[in-house]
Amino acid sequence: MRYSIVILAALVSGSVFAETPRDFLSRFETEAGAPAVAERGARFFSDKHGSDWSCSTCHTARPTQPGRHDKTGKTIAPLAPAANTERFTRAAKVDKWFRRNCNDVVGRECSAGEKADVLAWLLTLK
Repeated sequence: MRYSIVILAALVSGSVFAETPRDFLSRFETEAGAPAVAERGARFFSDKHGSDWSCSTCHTARPTQPGRHDKTGKTIAPLAPAANTERFTRAAKVDKWFRRNCNDVVGRECSAGEKADVLAWLLTLK
């Protein structure tokens, strides 16, 4: 019984099974109620959306390469899952960074469709 509780707690916390980028893509597509469009994601990633920054400002136009935060100078690991297998594997991090980065770039939280489009594009990069 005690082992069952430990296993159940680990499963609920997500520490036993990591999610995959495709799991997040499915989640965002379901939330958006529409399939992602990679080309639209590429445009969203490079557009400035009325501010000084775009996603590519820090993550570079080639997100298979390391980036650098524009203000702090901190190195950012590659964003594309093919170049960084740690990307898009933990819900708490995915939600946190989409929320923070969308607020910085777009001035609001990104829609599920926007997240799906960007992730669909990132998944095309090798």
